[in-house]
Amino acid sequence: MQGIIYQLNIKSKVEGERGLPKKAVEFGNLTFNGFEGDYNHFRTNWKSGTFNRSVLIIPLETICELKIEEWPVESGHLGENITTKGIPYSSFAIGKKYSIGVAEIEISEICKPCKVLSTLPYIGNERISEFVKALVCRRGWYAKVIREGLLRKGDLINEFVT
Repeated sequence: MQGIIYQLNIKSKVEGERGLPKKAVEFGNLTFNGFEGDYNHFRTNWKSGTFNRSVLIIPLETICELKIEEWPVESGHLGENITTKGIPYSSFAIGKKYSIGVAEIEISEICKPCKVLSTLPYIGNERISEFVKALVCRRGWYAKVIREGLLRKGDLINEFVT
């Protein structure tokens, strides 16, 4: 299965803010800890910097499905670092490995929707329960970094077997 990086997303640490929505960047240096310059409150403060959650991936196709369901989600809004294009959500699975540009990752766990998403201006506390239900099994996939490298928008993503 082959796809591309549709969008790379990061958010610097801002006091009093969470790590979403993330902003689009043209390139980013992917390290074992995640993208340089990206801050993830949950991973840093609650998971002690676990390498199993270095990067979050969501397919553009999933974002498009949410838009059809009238959720005004854009790439980066769900906290994903990499928005893919061309690989269906159901194709990702724990243990699968991918080359992304010059880097390599391994899918480590599914991302569960959480109440932090209420910080999105179109969700708030009024719609969070409904939004969390809409995202069950669609919030994205966490991955650990096997090989670091500089990634760019448009880089190829290829599944590989070791």
